[in-house]
Amino acid sequence: MSTQDLVPSPVGPVDVEQAEAALVERYPRLVRIAYLVLPPTMGRSRRVLTAHALVQRALPRRRVPGPAVPEPRRPEDAVDPGYAYVRGEVLRQALVAGRPLRRLAVPRRAQLPPLLPQVWGLRLYPRAGGADELALDQLLSRLSGPARAAYVLRGLERQGDAEVLRVLASVGAEDPESALAELAGLEDGPEGEDPEAREEARAPRGGERPERVAEQAGPGRSRHATAPPPPEATAEATGGAIGGTGANAGTGANAGTGANADTGANAGTGANAGTGPPPEAAPDGGPAGRRLSGASLLESAEFDPCTLQARPGDLLRRRQHGRAVLVGAAALLVCGTLLGLPGDGWGRNGAAAPSYARNPAAEAALDPAAVKRVGPAVWPGAVRRDFSVWPARGDLVGDAALLRRALAVWARPGGAVESSATPGTPVGPPMGPPQLLFAGRVDGARVVLLHDGLRVVRYAEPVAGTAGAALDFARADAAEGPEAEAVVVSRADGNVRYLTAPWVTGASVRDLLMPGKEPWALGRDAHGVTDAVPSPALARECERWNTLQLEDDSGSRVLGDLGELLPARLLWGPPGAPVDATGREARAVWARTACQMSTVLGQGVRSVRAWRFARQTLPEGAGRAAWVCTRAETWRGTGPRVLAQFLPPDRKAPAALAARAQDAPACGVREPRVLAGALWQAPGGGWYVLAAGGPDVASVAVTGAVTARADGPALAAKAAAGTRAELSATLEDGRRMPALR
Repeated sequence: MSTQDLVPSPVGPVDVEQAEAALVERYPRLVRIAYLVLPPTMGRSRRVLTAHALVQRALPRRRVPGPAVPEPRRPEDAVDPGYAYVRGEVLRQALVAGRPLRRLAVPRRAQLPPLLPQVWGLRLYPRAGGADELALDQLLSRLSGPARAAYVLRGLERQGDAEVLRVLASVGAEDPESALAELAGLEDGPEGEDPEAREEARAPRGGERPERVAEQAGPGRSRHATAPPPPEATAEATGGAIGGTGANAGTGANAGTGANADTGANAGTGANAGTGPPPEAAPDGGPAGRRLSGASLLESAEFDPCTLQARPGDLLRRRQHGRAVLVGAAALLVCGTLLGLPGDGWGRNGAAAPSYARNPAAEAALDPAAVKRVGPAVWPGAVRRDFSVWPARGDLVGDAALLRRALAVWARPGGAVESSATPGTPVGPPMGPPQLLFAGRVDGARVVLLHDGLRVVRYAEPVAGTAGAALDFARADAAEGPEAEAVVVSRADGNVRYLTAPWVTGASVRDLLMPGKEPWALGRDAHGVTDAVPSPALARECERWNTLQLEDDSGSRVLGDLGELLPARLLWGPPGAPVDATGREARAVWARTACQMSTVLGQGVRSVRAWRFARQTLPEGAGRAAWVCTRAETWRGTGPRVLAQFLPPDRKAPAALAARAQDAPACGVREPRVLAGALWQAPGGGWYVLAAGGPDVASVAVTGAVTARADGPALAAKAAAGTRAELSATLEDGRRMPALR
């Protein structure tokens, strides 16, 4: 019948668990089938590993559906549907693995060496068999892949021809009928054999069915062993016209012939030649000396890939390959190191990490030609004075390679880049082409200042060498007027340099700790970069507190360096009406409170305002003291810090910190009131609890170890050393206000 008429066996639906159970339970048999179907030319060791790999890959990933209309099960069908499915997958992959590789075709997975299982340093072989197993292996090597599969299905699986055809068709064999025809050609025996004798040998005996290839006696032996013939019979048998030939040719009445010797009686030369005696029966009524059949040979240890012997591989070749691998790895490591090292200068992207963004907006933001440059004639006619009208300055504004490196490092800072950012400042790449503020050489470094509307970014790299790139971020949204008049351009050796705004007409340095001393002039170059100034942010001791005093057409400003790109503006006065701390009274108070600003270094401070909210006459005629509130506002709007300080009558004595608070509204625009207290020792040795509040305070009370109350914004109560008490105040509108803590 035609191959197109073949219908796969109706195994029905198969679950993954059912297939797994069949695979695990009959794993040795499935591996044996794969080993027998694989071409022997593959090599025994690889053949063993490939057989195991094919069986392990035969497990389905999901439930296998069955036919829409199940057919009635035939007696020759496999009993277990799970086993039938797994066996079919093993046969399918084994047939694919036996196909030759073509030059232009993509190899199938089964045609490649298996990834798992893997054996290193050993070669595994099944146990060696005898001459019969060797002859059978030679026979299998001459068969095609489908013929080997048919041979195994017949002999090992006991399948009939119809079921063999169905199984081969279901697993994708090219021509199942040709495979059976190839086996039938083996059954016909060698040329020159007497047909009548062959038919007589094939005839059933005693109700037995005819034997087929893979069910007959093994190669080189007859179905029934006979007693040794006499010498003269042996001589005649070897000289007969149809005598046994080949390496495994037998002698006597039923001697086999050559490679097809497994046809047993069909190939014998003795009896058919009329020279040998007939077979003798064994004493128990059976044939004397019964031997293994072809099916039994398939089940022998020679073809068992689960019972293996281990031998070492080629030790000399392994040693040579190991040395070659070590030499290659060392060469690759050296080449990679040399290629990764920078040359005489910076690479295209400098110290930037590998690129990760490939969209038009991101690419435009990294293009140095797209960087915004403002002309020097823009700011005089601008409505606002902020960073958006700063002109591009510096002697390197035309260095496209430097700008490219700065933009690339901004977008993708590598691991070798020293990066810093003030709290609350995003550090991501720019959303579009930024504005160039400055690009030039300062203190032995190439410095680039950029502004994207939200942040000011400083990129610095050394002029000599390629190590030590730095990237600093500072938030500068809504910076206008005095807040946009200076940017730190360099920090080196404890000194700081500023880049001043184009509308700044003069710059000087004022030491806050010396209020009576006039500021000294600070030089600037043609690009607006100031001379180096000792920075209090980098000092270990509070011996001086230098500030930058700038002049423009609207007045004078005082800016303090708190360790960030943008200096903080120093103010004086109540929350609703602060002014720049340039007056005599402001300088006198700041001289005694400036050292407390070290507590807000690097906190993203936008401005620091000091306000003397109360005066108090001290007991025992000690004089008149003052209470000062210092509030530091941040660029992010959250996290302000409030300090309450007590200023004793001695004008040279520094302020004493009475209280501090974080994220407190006190002393601010929303809550322009504050209450603070301290334990003070009079010159005579007595101890007092002092407290003071703002102008709106009607009375102050103290409770705890000391109980006292005073009308007005100040209180002084006798106490002992180490006394702890609770303060509260009543406002003029009747509300209660706790002390700052």
